[in-house]
Amino acid sequence: MDKIDINLGKLPQKERGSLVPIECKNIEEERRHQLERLASGFRLFAHFGFDEGLAGHITLRDPEFPDHFWVNPFGVHFNQMRVSDLLLVNHEGDIVQGDRQLNTAAFAIHSRLHMAREDLNAAAHSHSMYGKTFSSLGRLLEPITQDSCAFFDNHVLFDDFTGVVLDTGEGDRIAKALGEKKAAILKNHGLLTTGKTVDEAVWGFLSMDRCCQSQLLAEAVGQMERISDDVAEMTRGQVGSDFGMWASYQPMYDLMLEKDDSFLN
Repeated sequence: MDKIDINLGKLPQKERGSLVPIECKNIEEERRHQLERLASGFRLFAHFGFDEGLAGHITLRDPEFPDHFWVNPFGVHFNQMRVSDLLLVNHEGDIVQGDRQLNTAAFAIHSRLHMAREDLNAAAHSHSMYGKTFSSLGRLLEPITQDSCAFFDNHVLFDDFTGVVLDTGEGDRIAKALGEKKAAILKNHGLLTTGKTVDEAVWGFLSMDRCCQSQLLAEAVGQMERISDDVAEMTRGQVGSDFGMWASYQPMYDLMLEKDDSFLN
């Protein structure tokens, strides 16, 4: 696809505290709605300190062009991200909307995830403190709390760190390791979460990072009491469902709106 110019006009905002998904009238409204969520995700990452220099990216599959995805440009701080800053990129690495530089690692990882998993529309990755610390252990999260049950038997360990991701070959390996799961611990690197919506992927990242922190603290204090597999699986269906993850993000979105709504620009 050649360069295109997509209208990114604004939408009326939802009522604060609403847990009813917004119904969009057309593809343009759907795109705008999702891009507002994507931009808010970067502000949330900055709010919780998930920024680390040039590292980190969140992507969204375009609702009209499934072989294209939206991503943050290289070198823009998460706390300054706006809808108008976002890049639309195809699976060949061509920028079809936007005039900033593409993050090579973001393309190498996310293009392959979007190609391999047509059921997923968003993915989030960053070098958060607790996520990257836990990743150095080369282990999966244990179901030791209600929150960590959301990831029970639904995340993998990618044990193949080779430095900064610069080629799509590693993206292919990450996608293969992820399989049908929703999240991955990238050993010696950080966390990766996915979802059918940006809301799911971003909330999943926030929750997973906190679960890493919780397990690190628990192991430092003493012997953990692990939740049984059957209870963990049942709890995952309650707190780790698509709707549950989406709903958990809505108060976070409201917080970002109240804090600074310039991400809508």
